[in-house]
Amino acid sequence: MTLDNIPPAYGYSPERSDSLLHRTHQEDHVPVSMEESGYTTGLTKPTDTFRKRTHLKRVDLDEYDSSDIDLFDHKSSKFRQRKDHLKRAALKRDAYIVLAITLWAAYIRLYKIAQPPSVVFDEVHFGGFATKYIKTRFFMDVHPPLAKMLIALVGKLAGLDGFDFKDIGKDYLEENVPYVIMRVFCGITGLLVVPIAYLTVRSAGHSIAAGLVAAFMVCYENGLIANNRLILLDPPLLFFTAATTLMWVNFHGQKRKPFTLWWYVWLAMTGLGLGLTVSCKWVGLFTIATIGTSTLKGLWELWGNTRVSSSVFLRHFGARALCLIVLPVAVYLLMFRIHFHILPNSGEGDGFMSPEFQQTLDGHTSINTPVDIAFGSKVFIRHVATRGGYLHSHPHNYPTGSKQQQVTLYPHRDDNNWWTITKVKDVNTTDIEYIKDGDIITFKHADTNKRLHSHDIRPPMTDIEYHNEVSTYGFEDFYGDENDQWRVEIIKGEKSDPESTKRLRTIHTKFRLIHVMTQCALFSHSVKLPEWGFEQQEVTCINGGKIAKTVWYIESTENNLLSPDAERVTYNKLGFIKKFLELNKVMWDTNSGLTSSHPYDSRPESWPLLRRGINFWSKDKLHLYLLGNPLIYWATFTSILVCIILKSVFIILDKRGIQKDFGDLRKFYDESAGFFLVGWFLHYFPFFLMGRQLFLHHYMPALYFSILLFSVGFDLLTIRLANRKRLIAAAMLIFSVIYVYRTFIPITYGEPWTQNLCEEAKWRSTWDFDCAQYHHDIESYKVKKPLVIEGFSKVKDAVSSFMGNHEQQAEVIGGVNIVSDAADLPLVVEEAMQNTEEEAMTGTQ
Repeated sequence: MTLDNIPPAYGYSPERSDSLLHRTHQEDHVPVSMEESGYTTGLTKPTDTFRKRTHLKRVDLDEYDSSDIDLFDHKSSKFRQRKDHLKRAALKRDAYIVLAITLWAAYIRLYKIAQPPSVVFDEVHFGGFATKYIKTRFFMDVHPPLAKMLIALVGKLAGLDGFDFKDIGKDYLEENVPYVIMRVFCGITGLLVVPIAYLTVRSAGHSIAAGLVAAFMVCYENGLIANNRLILLDPPLLFFTAATTLMWVNFHGQKRKPFTLWWYVWLAMTGLGLGLTVSCKWVGLFTIATIGTSTLKGLWELWGNTRVSSSVFLRHFGARALCLIVLPVAVYLLMFRIHFHILPNSGEGDGFMSPEFQQTLDGHTSINTPVDIAFGSKVFIRHVATRGGYLHSHPHNYPTGSKQQQVTLYPHRDDNNWWTITKVKDVNTTDIEYIKDGDIITFKHADTNKRLHSHDIRPPMTDIEYHNEVSTYGFEDFYGDENDQWRVEIIKGEKSDPESTKRLRTIHTKFRLIHVMTQCALFSHSVKLPEWGFEQQEVTCINGGKIAKTVWYIESTENNLLSPDAERVTYNKLGFIKKFLELNKVMWDTNSGLTSSHPYDSRPESWPLLRRGINFWSKDKLHLYLLGNPLIYWATFTSILVCIILKSVFIILDKRGIQKDFGDLRKFYDESAGFFLVGWFLHYFPFFLMGRQLFLHHYMPALYFSILLFSVGFDLLTIRLANRKRLIAAAMLIFSVIYVYRTFIPITYGEPWTQNLCEEAKWRSTWDFDCAQYHHDIESYKVKKPLVIEGFSKVKDAVSSFMGNHEQQAEVIGGVNIVSDAADLPLVVEEAMQNTEEEAMTGTQ
């Protein structure tokens, strides 16, 4: 039966008293819009006049008998009391359900969370960041700081101190790392998404059955379980994403009560959630886009409502701007303010930042140096564009090319960074002679006395025709040759220092060095030399390259000819806003530069159909592999396709003038499903625009929205079923999800498995978890039988045995226990089963 032939008796879907938005015991989640509430039922159009009664004369209340009015008030009071009673009963019932599914989700998500007792996948990074927070030394990461700070706080309170999380597989137990508590924190933030999913669906006006479907699909999603049990940023991110969505749905439920207390509370909570979400990962920008799209739609509808005055519209706009723009920005800024406060000391992240930023960190060398540069000055020359550091040389030669001494970019201050500026042929200078724009100079390396040199030989790494090798060359009593000569070309100076545009001035003057013989410019980029170059940054001489990467400046200088009271210069220390902007720019650039391949990376087009997963950890014939629940992935993607197709069909029919009268049913489901569909789209499709390294776990926020959309579809498909039948349908679906979940328990929790069962579980040829690393049989692990190993095959064998011989019922009971009992079987039960099997075999013989 389709929606257009629902009998009139079902003005609001049948037997639906389980909705949070019900108005009477027969009404359910089909809301009546504010504009139509006085004129129409849920299944009539605004143009129907039989409900308007405009032809009737309105009778003044004074003409009624007082007893009639008393009777009317009495009935209205009874109706309100019954409505309040039903609402309280629904809220109480939902509270019990939320408590129950939260406790169950805690069991599913925290089961054996101490396993494995070693570093797993990206715990290398995010556990390591926690240690760096505790040491208060500045570091640079591509993600905003909130989730990392929360993990560090838990680690600090649990006693984390000094463990470096350096390598995957590094043992936690040897150094008594409180990794379990840190994982439990992440696990709790992940499991709270389960009740939030239920509340989101219910707050959107859908049935208990639909809410349970959403909650259990989130609960039993293998990928979420494997990911949310580890010390990673994804669990807090998904928690804040889900919580923000719930806050927005609650705010949307208050749209008929604008400017009330709860209207403001839910709106402000949404803004707070947006700020917290984007402070965990920039994926939160997609959540902002989702809420922003819904906000614009709502404002557009208000603008088109002529009954809303301009002043009221401005109040709506101002409240949304304050809560959804100003508040999230303030929260985001606050997180970085705390980040800078926790990390006041110089650390390994200094090299990513500008010298001005570095000067704000304690322990960093303070620059206070003469401003004038003259012939005979010793200088530190710094590259502007790549933040790679200082022009550097050391007594090691290139293995190819000219095989002369290497010239690199080194990110730290070092004696091998000193260069002396001399005249051609080392002509001596007795007086101060400043270096001006256009001067021809040479650079002598202070430590090895070799000169900065270039020639028409290809560099060892960038073997391209327009790149020339840069080296140092020379020997005792050698005054250099033409290939050692460089022309100064000033690019810009400091506005406050006019002289810096005419001659070299420390820090203030930005300049290029042009090789006189080949007319190439001294250049550096982010390419690193191999081990023979100590993985330092490559320096070349480029013809026609980008000017930005050929710009240098002098950071420090020494010259004995300068008077002791000569003018000096230092870096200007940055304020908070400038530090914030610079760090975010560095984060963006670094994130965009993560383009290298990874054995388990994947592209967005492969995610909805679960083409492959991620190998998290392997050790001792056990395997932790992030793979989603296939049934959930495929079912939710199907619901997305169906939603898009139905929406397209309705648009085509409406354009043709063919309209089906679904009343408010269509509007309600259209808005509910449409919001979740937009959420999925905006959390998924932006990844197609990224050239960086991507993994399956990047799909998880989008997967959450697709689960919510699927639950809406389930609610619509079962709309004509009585509540009990609807719950039965939900239970059947949930049990199917659980069945698939149990199939992949070994790679979800890192449990023992057999090679045969592993191969049987490879439903797609592209799933690349390694079955060869498992034992051929469970007994080889010499541990109690795990949660599900061979459980279903036991049931099959037991049932077959039962059908063949009714006396073997004990084996059936034992087999069922293996499947259904979520804890390891006691040794007594295992021995009893073995005895039963021996007796059965004896009887057969």
